[in-house]
Amino acid sequence: MDLRGIERIVKEALSVSRKVLVEPDAKEVLKLASFQVPASRVVKDVSGAIEAAREIGFPVALKLISPDIIHKSDAGGVFLNVMDEKEIEEKWSGMILGMADDYPTAIIEGFLVEEMVGSGAEVIVGCLRDPQFGPVVMFGIGGVTVELMKDVSFRLAPITREEAFEMMAEVKGFPILTGFRGKTIKDLDAIADALIKLGEIMARVDGIKELEINPLIVHERGAVVADARAILE
Repeated sequence: MDLRGIERIVKEALSVSRKVLVEPDAKEVLKLASFQVPASRVVKDVSGAIEAAREIGFPVALKLISPDIIHKSDAGGVFLNVMDEKEIEEKWSGMILGMADDYPTAIIEGFLVEEMVGSGAEVIVGCLRDPQFGPVVMFGIGGVTVELMKDVSFRLAPITREEAFEMMAEVKGFPILTGFRGKTIKDLDAIADALIKLGEIMARVDGIKELEINPLIVHERGAVVADARAILE
């Protein structure tokens, strides 16, 4: 884990009074912590998006980059499985018009064109700095549904591998990862590694208030960061 590199990203953001690490920066932090992240490019215009998609290979994800819009999907700032250049142009135009109507004062820093992540189980993993307890690690099942079900577990950071497995087993949705109704068994060790790394980041790097991966896509072998965000102190 490149803790110095992570500290540099955080310090540079704080030096210009940034309180949020947008998705590309949050993913760079995670990449420095040896997480697997999809191939991506940050672009400024539709021609750049088309060029990036050609290099990465269709289908791609097209995402808004804005420090003022944390929940991009809810704001219409994410399009997945964009199949060709014509669809990029259509989605781009729709996103721009939607932002102008619904978020006219939001700062738009660019757009992320990203390799699509293969299907798998969606989990949320994160860490935060609790004002009473200090660094804490969190685990839950399933992308947006975790906010509805509140099916999560917590531990003080840093954590051991045994504690990471205990966290997973505590949530009601755990059978989704272990072959429920004929599904393949997912890589629990990859989830444990993610939780341990997040705990280490929170325990050893100052300036991060929250760091969240939602979702982490877990396969039979390995796990990939599909989306991430960080809030700074």
